[in-house]
Amino acid sequence: MVKVGDKIRIIQMNGEPLYSGKIGIVEHIDDIGQIHGSCIHGVDVFELVEE
Repeated sequence: MVKVGDKIRIIQMNGEPLYSGKIGIVEHIDDIGQIHGSCIHGVDVFELVEE
């Protein structure tokens, strides 16, 4: 499970093909599981980036 502060790489984001391959830090996760500024857990595909 992803948590605030984790680094993720977007593999596929629904409706946003240009986001594929981008890396970011999880800043906030709301009550419905949306990772703000990045993607939605269970809808979009991402992976954790290990340091």
